Amino acid sequence: MRDLKKHLRGQEAILIWDGLPVHKSRKMKQYLESQRSWLQVEALPGYSPDLNPVEDLWGNIKGQELANRCVAGLGEAEDSVRSGMARVRQSMLPLSFLHHAGLFFLIHRATLLCETQ
Repeated sequence: MRDLKKHLRGQEAILIWDGLPVHKSRKMKQYLESQRSWLQVEALPGYSPDLNPVEDLWGNIKGQELANRCVAGLGEAEDSVRSGMARVRQSMLPLSFLHHAGLFFLIHRATLLCETQ
C-alpha cells in the first residue's frame, strides 16, 4: 500500500476488499483507517467471484499461460504467471475485468491513470 500511495502521488484510490480473513485483522483495519485521506475501501459480499475483477484476471491467466501445463516446479509456474500478468497489463483486459464486475465508475479513473503513466 505504501508503494501504491507513492506511485499515485497524491491521487485518491479505491481498494476493492475481498473479505479474505487475513485482511480482517485489527492491525489491517487500523492501518486502513489511518489511510482514509487517500484510500476508499469498498467491501465485496462474502463469496462473490462475479464482483471481483481479480477472479477474471486469474481465470484469464489460467486459461492462457497455465492451460494444459505440467510445470517442473514453482519457479516455472511463477514465470508463466508473470508472463500472463505482463500480457494482460499491455492490453485493455484490466478495463474489461472492471466492466464485467460492474465497476463502471472505476473505468474512467483507471483510463486516466493509464494515460498519465
